Amino acid sequence: MPLRVIWAYRRTGKFAFHVLTGSLAADPRCADVPVEFCNGEDALVAAIRAALERGERVLVGWSYYSPDAAQMEGELRAVRAAIDDPRVVHIAGGVHASAEPLATLRAGFELVAIGEGELLVRDLVLDLRAGGDGRSIAGVASLEASGELRRNGRAERIALDDFPPFAPTHARFGPIEITRGCIYACRFCQTPYFAGAAFRHRSVDNVRQWVRWLVGRGFRDFRFLSPTSMSYGTKTAEPDLAAVEALLAGVREDIGPERRLWFGTFPSEVRPEHVTSAALVLLRRFVTNRALIVGGQSGSDRVLAASERGHDSAAVERAVALCVEHGFVPHVDFLLGLPGEDAADLEATMALMDRLVARGARVHGHTFLPLPGTPFRKAPPGVLAPALRRRLRAMASRGELYGQWEQQESTARAIADRR
Repeated sequence: MPLRVIWAYRRTGKFAFHVLTGSLAADPRCADVPVEFCNGEDALVAAIRAALERGERVLVGWSYYSPDAAQMEGELRAVRAAIDDPRVVHIAGGVHASAEPLATLRAGFELVAIGEGELLVRDLVLDLRAGGDGRSIAGVASLEASGELRRNGRAERIALDDFPPFAPTHARFGPIEITRGCIYACRFCQTPYFAGAAFRHRSVDNVRQWVRWLVGRGFRDFRFLSPTSMSYGTKTAEPDLAAVEALLAGVREDIGPERRLWFGTFPSEVRPEHVTSAALVLLRRFVTNRALIVGGQSGSDRVLAASERGHDSAAVERAVALCVEHGFVPHVDFLLGLPGEDAADLEATMALMDRLVARGARVHGHTFLPLPGTPFRKAPPGVLAPALRRRLRAMASRGELYGQWEQQESTARAIADRR
């Protein structure tokens, strides 16, 4: 029976679908499988119904983060209420589904993809097209008839060079992922627990190959995806500036002086201890951005240590001072309401924010979310006391602070309530 892949296409998971589509298109065994991108329940239902009328089997893929789980599960229920057909298989992937496979399956998905999807999606498509049910594929989890969880381990971790960074044949693009995995096991972050606690880098030659491809199609902005941008090329906590220079110099050569090269800004922040004069001189030579996103997280050394962040608050102050000295505007991320944070810790954080703003920084405020799959998953949700909320609002009104810290407080409660 012919198979069609339909993605439940949403903003937060769209780049994952671009990568998965690129993987399918790059494999001659799967390249002929039609793929659709459907945004919203009505579009999904219409696409599934049309595929069934053509006599096709349908794989519907979903990918989302923990804050969106309730919404996406509600959309799944609506789609399944409209179309209940055994030829339709719904699979969820991404960090949330990987961390909570049993709850995700009980929400109504037939399958869960645990871990990376580039190889898994190929194996799954081939199995379904051959008449299988996908349950035996490496990395796929499902429910037994008894309601117990059935797991087939994790999908194999890939070499980034072996796969496109997006879906060129489907005109679906995004930042080029240059590093996957992270050696910094911050206790609040899902990345190392999903993608592994080691760095895997896309080679300079491979990055440049795709950059040149984009240049040939008129692209003018170039961004990269990395959990810690200045860790490019290294296997350890010590940056390899020669590797970073080879990457940036090569890309700048390929794109020329007029196109824009973004590095050390979203979605590839900088750790504060990696901000050195040598690193900033290097960035000034090649990058377009004059803002850097620096992960500070807390002004309390006690909280930073308990979070296994790997640096102290003094490193954040040094980073900001150096950024300003070298002509960059530092945007410093802070997490409010981290586990174990007391009044003294919070005051230390607010005092550090004030000192950084006085030096010329801006603060990007977040509220702690107890994300599934992290060591802090069972911690209380972040809470903003009324006095703290007033101080943050005053900073925001002066243009010193921005972010979704108020919305994230309710999101944190919702995540905790689902446990």
